[in-house]
Amino acid sequence: MTDRGFTTDGEWNALYVDGEWVEASGDETIGVENPATREQVAEVPAATESDVDRAYEAAAAAQASWSDRSADERAEIVGNAIDLLDDHRDEILESLAVESGSANAKAFAEWQTAQGMCHHATGLAGKLGSETSDSMIPGKENEVERVPEGVVGVISPWNFPFNLSMRAVAPAIALGNSVVLKPASATPITGGLLIARLFEEAGLPEGVLNVVTGRGSDVGDRMASHPELDVMAFTGSTEVGKHVAATAAENLALPAMELGGNNPFVVTEDADVDAAVDSAVFGSFLHQGQICISINRHLVHESVYDEYVEQLADRAESLPIGDPRERENVVGPVIDEGQRDQILEYVEQTVEAGATLETGGDHDDLYVEPTVLSDATNDMAAACNEHFGPVAPVIPFADDEEAVELANDTEYGLAAAIHAGDLDYARDLADRIEAGMVHLNDQPVNEEPAIPFGGMKQSGMGRYDGDEILNEFTQTKWISTQTEKREYPF
Repeated sequence: MTDRGFTTDGEWNALYVDGEWVEASGDETIGVENPATREQVAEVPAATESDVDRAYEAAAAAQASWSDRSADERAEIVGNAIDLLDDHRDEILESLAVESGSANAKAFAEWQTAQGMCHHATGLAGKLGSETSDSMIPGKENEVERVPEGVVGVISPWNFPFNLSMRAVAPAIALGNSVVLKPASATPITGGLLIARLFEEAGLPEGVLNVVTGRGSDVGDRMASHPELDVMAFTGSTEVGKHVAATAAENLALPAMELGGNNPFVVTEDADVDAAVDSAVFGSFLHQGQICISINRHLVHESVYDEYVEQLADRAESLPIGDPRERENVVGPVIDEGQRDQILEYVEQTVEAGATLETGGDHDDLYVEPTVLSDATNDMAAACNEHFGPVAPVIPFADDEEAVELANDTEYGLAAAIHAGDLDYARDLADRIEAGMVHLNDQPVNEEPAIPFGGMKQSGMGRYDGDEILNEFTQTKWISTQTEKREYPF
């Protein structure tokens, strides 16, 4: 494969298996489209199940020798990748704009978070040590060591392809595992092949990272069911995640699932409405709302409801829409027609159910207007579903009991946010909201490499980031030594 750097202009017509750029076993390809222009910008192979087998076999063969490397050696490779991230930042930002419709603020945040994940991973490399523990048996010494799980499979989504692949790949590699990565078919470059090139240039040994591009409907089950798989790291919808987790569990592979959300944004009676609207605009319309932790429902106290709706609608109307490569644009295209049509259908159904369309509700090709819906209720389509678009249904509440009830009236429990003047009051509300992550006087689109990330209820199982990732990508091993002759009862 010709090396053309880290932009979508490069030749991306190969899989990355066992340290080599190789052809897929079949002849089919997948076109990569720029959602802003609808032009095809690249073509990648459509992997088959036999290609997935090749990738897992390479990963299994490479894992033991990689885990034998010292922590410093593993950290050095990830550190090299960090240097390359710095060197190629502008190319990566351009690729995110072209392939995933990422406006500059979103693309930069994604690059920055991925870089932070790598920095955190270098520290994880040294945590494969051992601890001693007292024994209740005389003369026995206990040692518990932490070892790699083995082979980690990663299936990543299209909305934050670079970051959400890297947050699994970097720590898995740093902790001595090998990886098979299948990026989303809409973003195979920034979600996969670009990461392969990054670690190839960083000096990662052959077979430790393998990338197969393909449609989930064709190779997803094989990714999750391969006998060499030890951990299945998946980010995506709850419906698909349940199937992936069940498939992996049949071989006793550990599922690490970050799934859907329906995230409430609570604005209390004493909140600073201006500050709340600032947060709301970012949390609802960043990346066109195509974020699992974006605001899905605005729950606003009735005493400030009208003021909040008016300000939110005015701000939504003012957001620049257009090609994300133009830095002034804030709202870019949604990923494809299916996503667009689903968003608009939710809006239409919500208006038919009695909500008021304050602004938006229309589209120009894949550009969906930022939309504000007042007089909404929790059971309307744009509120009860994860709409995954630039849509803000605003729901009034009368008191904190109703706010908590509305916030928790969903099968999901990923993220939430609360704006309040009294932070003690906000903290009490946070304890009562069923979500894995709650942010006070902020919005829910937050991820930090050193802080555990994950949800409750139908929003997944396990945690990414922080030291919690050790529980996903490593396992403990107990070794005991009897230093004195032991007396047995028979």
